Formats: sequence, C-alpha cells, structure tokens
Amino acid sequence: MNKASEVARLDAGADTVHWGYFDARLSPVLTIDSGERVTISTVSGSADLLPPPPMEVPSALPAIHAKNGPQRFFGHMCTGPVAVRGAKAGQVLQVDIEKIDPYYDWAYNQIRPLTGALPADFAEARVVHLTLDRQRRMWKLPWGPEVPLRPFFGIMAVAPALEWGALPTVPPRRNGGNIDNKELVEGATLYLPIFTDGALFSVGDGHGAQGDGEVCLTAVETGLVGTFRLTVRDDLTLQWPRAETPTHVITMAFDPDLDNCVVTALRQMIDLVCERTGMDRYQAYSLLSLVGDLRITQVVNANKGVHLMLEKTYLAPVRR
Repeated sequence: MNKASEVARLDAGADTVHWGYFDARLSPVLTIDSGERVTISTVSGSADLLPPPPMEVPSALPAIHAKNGPQRFFGHMCTGPVAVRGAKAGQVLQVDIEKIDPYYDWAYNQIRPLTGALPADFAEARVVHLTLDRQRRMWKLPWGPEVPLRPFFGIMAVAPALEWGALPTVPPRRNGGNIDNKELVEGATLYLPIFTDGALFSVGDGHGAQGDGEVCLTAVETGLVGTFRLTVRDDLTLQWPRAETPTHVITMAFDPDLDNCVVTALRQMIDLVCERTGMDRYQAYSLLSLVGDLRITQVVNANKGVHLMLEKTYLAPVRR
C-alpha cells in the first residue's frame, strides 16, 4: 500500500486522552511521519453531563472519568498527543482536515452561572441534551427546534513551549487549542506554529454545530471522528494560527480584549495579502476594508477570538 494512502487510527480512551491541559512534557501516544494521515476519535462530557437512556454512551467516557478523578483544570478531553517525526520548534504544522463524522448520536449544551457572554444574567446551571438524526443531518433540541449538523473540532493544538508549563485548555493561544472557529470544517486546512520538537498534536471539543461567539459558553458538544493529514512545513514561519478553506484565507488572534484581537488578525492578513499579491500595505489595507470580513470567533474562553476572512479570488498578483 502506498504510504500516503495509509491511515493510522487513534481512539479516545483512558490511556490516550489528556483532560483539561496541554503540556510539552506529555509523552506521545502515537508517532507518525510528516505527510501521513491519522483518524482520531474524541469524546466530551464529565459524568454529570452524560445523557439519560436510551442514549448510548461510549465506554471510553466512563473509563476516562474513572482514571482522571477530580480535575486539576476545568477543561476539555483531548485525544493525543500525536508526534510528527522531524517536526522542530519554529516550523509550522499543516493540518489538513479531510473528514469529520459524528462519533455518537447525542450532544449537550450547558449554561453555567458566572460564565458565558452574560455571566450575571443566568443564576442557575442548566444542561440540555440534543439528539442527532444522521439521515437528515439535523440536531433536535428538546423543545422542538432543529439545528443543521455542521461538525468541527473546537480544539486542534500543538503542545505549548516547554517553558510555558502545563496550561489549561480553555483559553486559545498561539499554539491553537480552544479556537472554536466554525469555519474549520471538513476540507479546511489549519496551520499551527510549532513550539516543541515533535509538534505533539491533540484534538478534542467536538462540536456538532456552533454560532459565531458561542455566547452561552458551549456549542453542540459531542464526540467526533476526524481524519487529518499532518505535514511539517519548514518553508513557513507563523506567529499565530492561520487557516484556509476552499474559498477563503483566514487569519486569527486571541486576547482578553477584542480590540487587540482585531489589530493582530488584521495585521496578519495585511502581511498575507502583501506576500501573495505584491500589493503594498496601503493597497492591502484598502482592499480589506472593501472585501474582508472581520468576525467574532468566540467571547467565552478568557482569551476571546477574532478571525478575518478574505476570498482567495483577491489574492491574484497585482499588475505592475
């Protein structure tokens, strides 16, 4: 079999999930070569968030609960890390998202006091469970409305730098993590700056759907199975994650202040436009004011997120 067509498999389980934190000192649970593909399953939900029968809970979830016990950090179950041979700090990991499927047919949405975009407005915790109609690709809320299935991983990350220590998964950072960008669906590509040798890629926080902002704190929280091609790029240098879809390029930034996010995402896109087209910075700035779409990614993860989208049709080299 051609090595490029082989797909390794990594399933969520008590020995393959790290819950609530990223750390460069984590040992990889799988190692692959640059350019190889891997299929990874993910799960979501602490014991108090599991659904009632007849919804089926995969055996991985209670096994993870039993092994981990009380959590050091509130956070997410991440499958990994996956080491990529030859990856070095300072390079970039290209993550091609080839396929995303639901892992199971239920999800939850949670509101907690003192969290979300309106932390003082909701005094009681509430959890609702949604069910998936796979044939119709629709999620159903208990009180009737339906939401189209549009799955993506809220978390895709490489390990932080060793000197950063162990970090909670909730705030997104330069190494990626809890980005919660609903544009990163099947067919998109994410580029992550590498901070430690091996890259140490992890994935989790499966979302069956989400609105920009993720305002109540959570989305359609579920388990997903994704197939990724992981490629080390030594011809790129990035300070922040960047992405592409079949139609758009996307820059992004994370900070407690949305204004700071805007500045960082915009400067990155100006740099990208200048590099790809030969425009000067004034021309690129004008172009983005006319056709760039600046969007709020999420406002609930301590570091808020902004992403700037530009159609690829505007990246043709300029005439001289």
